[in-house]
Amino acid sequence: MLLVSLAYAAPGAHGPNGEHLDAPGAAVNASGLERLPDGSVNVPKLAQRRMAIRTVLAPESDAAATVEMPGRVIMDPNASGRVQAVHGGRIEPGPKGLPVAGRSVRRGEVLAYVRHHAEPYALGTQQAQLAELRAQRQLAEQRVQRLEGLEGTVPRKEIEAARSEATSLAERERSIGGSLVARETLTAPVSGVIARADLVVGQVVEPRDVLFEVVDPARMLVEATTADAAVAARVAGASLQGVPEVTLRLLGVSRSLRDGVLPLTFAVTPAKPGAAQRESLPLAIGQPVTVVAQSKERIKGVVLPAQAVVRNPSNEPIVWIKSGAERFIPQPVQYRPLDASTVVVTQGLSADNRVVVQGAPLIAQIR
Repeated sequence: MLLVSLAYAAPGAHGPNGEHLDAPGAAVNASGLERLPDGSVNVPKLAQRRMAIRTVLAPESDAAATVEMPGRVIMDPNASGRVQAVHGGRIEPGPKGLPVAGRSVRRGEVLAYVRHHAEPYALGTQQAQLAELRAQRQLAEQRVQRLEGLEGTVPRKEIEAARSEATSLAERERSIGGSLVARETLTAPVSGVIARADLVVGQVVEPRDVLFEVVDPARMLVEATTADAAVAARVAGASLQGVPEVTLRLLGVSRSLRDGVLPLTFAVTPAKPGAAQRESLPLAIGQPVTVVAQSKERIKGVVLPAQAVVRNPSNEPIVWIKSGAERFIPQPVQYRPLDASTVVVTQGLSADNRVVVQGAPLIAQIR
């Protein structure tokens, strides 16, 4: 068995106060992957290439301080809408059937109908009124015919009055008759995608029930909350943790507390400048998110990709420092997120350590 002693550390294998992180005289088996008694890991060169491990010399620099705020994705009121029934009734399908969640619709497209049903007493009253109006209309039309037959001997104004009365009774009859079979047309208020649809044919709905929600998948907002009213004045930029495809732009801050916190509203835009304007955002209405807001304050630390920080079995955040050609040492750190894909290590790591920035989770799995 070939034993290689890695008593000498590679440049950068030291702690924040300059102390060496290597355990003197630690012997490793250079023929394969192995976790050593001191917690470090031996990874042969061939395995490093297979695992696509990449390291960088991470210098210390200034970075914008960040604040994490809980939030959720909400609809843009200028690019979304709700469909509600003004009066209750029974649901009937539209020309294309009842839409389901995820279907694209255009503004003004008929989604469904609501067939109104009056109470039995009201319905009976309307039917009686309709029968009475029908009889009155028939009598008025017969009177017009008689007067027209006597034209020349009957004053013209009397004939015109009879005609007007017959026309009025016909309109009232048509109005009452139409109300007995009336149905409300539900149309899409905006162009977009059906985000909510909870209807089936024959379902009875109440007035003001929300029947459909239509959203524009390219236009959404994020509402974050904070208990510190001074945070809003320090926000210089923001992003969503774990969603590097989008960026946030502060639209406004509420001037009144809601449940003890202050709401902040952000517009969501694609992170790539060349992305299509109508491209769907990788978010859903109501989705809980974490907003990382960059403040105007500056903090010192080592800026690393977020994937460089992993968790040890004790759930402690660590980074892997390369010491020697095949040895990697875990170093506990404290960090703060800068944006969706970058963090700044504020404690536990000094400048010019060779830190693993790609493949750190794979190294952490070696036992």
